[in-house]
Amino acid sequence: MKGTLGLVDAAEGLLSAGELDEGAGGTGVLLLADGGRYEGELFGAVGIAAGELVFTTGMTGFQESLSDPSFAGQVLTFTYPLVGNYGVQLGCSESSSVWPRGVVVRHAMEVPDHRDSVGNLDSFLRLHSVPGIQAVDTRAITRRVREYGTLLCVFGPLGEEEVMHAKLEKMLPPDLEDLVEEVSIDEPVILNQGMTDSDGLPLPRLGVLDCGIKYNILRQLCRRFEVVWSPPDIGYDRLKKEFAIHAMFCSNGPGDPAHPGKATQARQALAAAVADGMPTMGICLGHQLLGLASGLRTYKMRYGHRGANQPVLDLATNTVLITSQNHGFAVADPEHGMLAQHPSGSCSEEQDNLIGADVKVSFINSNDQTVEGLEVVGKPAFSIQFHPEACPGPHDASPLFDRFAQMVSKHMRGES
Repeated sequence: MKGTLGLVDAAEGLLSAGELDEGAGGTGVLLLADGGRYEGELFGAVGIAAGELVFTTGMTGFQESLSDPSFAGQVLTFTYPLVGNYGVQLGCSESSSVWPRGVVVRHAMEVPDHRDSVGNLDSFLRLHSVPGIQAVDTRAITRRVREYGTLLCVFGPLGEEEVMHAKLEKMLPPDLEDLVEEVSIDEPVILNQGMTDSDGLPLPRLGVLDCGIKYNILRQLCRRFEVVWSPPDIGYDRLKKEFAIHAMFCSNGPGDPAHPGKATQARQALAAAVADGMPTMGICLGHQLLGLASGLRTYKMRYGHRGANQPVLDLATNTVLITSQNHGFAVADPEHGMLAQHPSGSCSEEQDNLIGADVKVSFINSNDQTVEGLEVVGKPAFSIQFHPEACPGPHDASPLFDRFAQMVSKHMRGES
């Protein structure tokens, strides 16, 4: 299904579900890199799943989570025990695909109960060739991840356990892959060309670096800007000269923000925009890239923030927002360093300041005090680690899109 922006929904293929390949079944086993072993029942696509085991605490929004490109390279465990009771629905996906390499649930609902459902969790995974395993103790798995940090894992048919053990021994962290390249577009597209505001005036043109962007971010931006949806390696000069943008935005996405591939190219474009004085905003990975561009380090977190109930403290107003989040890396605090760090000690090297200005922390996580937002001192630029567009999640932080739009308008009027 294509909406007004021409965005292809990941559930579209379920309208011809009779063409799906036969799904997995029978007894399966989930193996963890620390020696953990859990037997369960296979569903979804036939095959062996391998990746980094993470968990999300959302009680709803399974379809949005599965189609969030930030989960690329990971095996996603849902802590809520019943997944899929309201089915898969057209218009609810956050991209055109399912990105986790495997899915772990306590119980996958076979017969959804919702008038708009076009399929169940099993068929959704089969459509996108993603294996699943259910009837495992997801509470025990989550407690293990919370104690030891995210772990590499593999799961598949019980009869192939030896093969999976061998695969697990040779596995490397997916963070070493260029996951941003895997999930981003290849050519720039103007999504809503010619859009005007309520007074009939052209909307400002925004260059959006796609590092794995969620659809609802694009929808929110298109309400306020004429959006040039761009690959992460397009470069600032091309966006400024060929597309005449008025502002820059950098999206969420998967993997290590310090990866030398497409993430670094996006960082360079973001840094050039900020250094040039162009209004700039970053979300999630975009926040981490701004941190790196400002000379801060990034690091892998013990188990990250994934869910729709993360409390964030606004240091300017001393108020708390409940936010949706999905990230496994964080920006080091300028004063307190790397908080809630993963046992592996994975982190970036020392960075040069590429933006020509200092940054200050604007938001922190109320649970672990990690950095959740940055403000660039003396320049119209800021970033946030959380997701103001939600989907799924609360809308406490949605006014930040309006703040960015006002920042752009003020800059175009020549006001400081």
